[in-house]
Amino acid sequence: MNKDFLALSDWSLEDLESIFSLTRELKQKQKAGTPHQLLKGQTLGMIFEKSSTRTRVSFEVGMFQLGGHGLFLHSGTTQMGRGEPIKDTARVMSSYCDGVMARTYSHAALEEFAENSYIPVINGLSDLYHPCQLVADMFTVTEHKEDYKNLKYCWIGDGNNMANSWINAAALVGFELRIATPKGYEPDPKIIALAEKSGANVILTNDPREAAEGIDVLNTDVWASMGHEAEQEERIKAFKGFQINSSLLELAAPDAVVMHCLPAHRDEEITDDVVEGSQSIIFDEAENRLHVQKAIMATLMAR
Repeated sequence: MNKDFLALSDWSLEDLESIFSLTRELKQKQKAGTPHQLLKGQTLGMIFEKSSTRTRVSFEVGMFQLGGHGLFLHSGTTQMGRGEPIKDTARVMSSYCDGVMARTYSHAALEEFAENSYIPVINGLSDLYHPCQLVADMFTVTEHKEDYKNLKYCWIGDGNNMANSWINAAALVGFELRIATPKGYEPDPKIIALAEKSGANVILTNDPREAAEGIDVLNTDVWASMGHEAEQEERIKAFKGFQINSSLLELAAPDAVVMHCLPAHRDEEITDDVVEGSQSIIFDEAENRLHVQKAIMATLMAR
């Protein structure tokens, strides 16, 4: 396993299943109230360029439960916000902290930070990938389905960082992934090409009904992610018909499950009744951010 976790493509399938195994163990201990201070006395520096609820709370609480400390740093209040070179900040933080989690816009900046850091760097979200969310999503599927590898998955909506992360997962695990986006909103073609070289079974379509037909796991996200808010009205028009609702869900397998990484714009990309319905595992998925990230931190930062 690499020192850093910037994308799911950093890992092997064996690495992923090792994280799943540790996640189950840590989740059971947390539910039982059993101490599991695997990172006692350690500090995670948490750099935020983007606002957050789940990422900040889950990493900070996770470090506390592991016996360590999560240090919140908004980029605008650091010297990076005043133009300090990324490599300088990375070197200094490496001498203070035991690990860094960054939630940022530029994936290239995150890679530069990791290249100049002597400690593990975890991608809490970039414009290209959201790997911690993806691992939490897949772990949640393992809790609700017997064999997560032989299911059919679909992504409906924007070809954003989550769609890119699901493409990485399809390449790593080997499941069928259907992605339905409006024309012009497809995922990064370079990521698709790399995945297909690895034998990934990724099917692109502009028809959400085609993507949902007989599917086991349906997934979506907001139509305008952070940084695209000015396009909200334009995107609402472009994404008309790309909503996960009861009609679309009827096309899926009878025992299909629905996921959303949150926050959700209810009755835009997904209807309120589906979010609250019996096939939704959305809030299990949100909780599992905590348990999965604890496993990732414990694996990368353990001394």
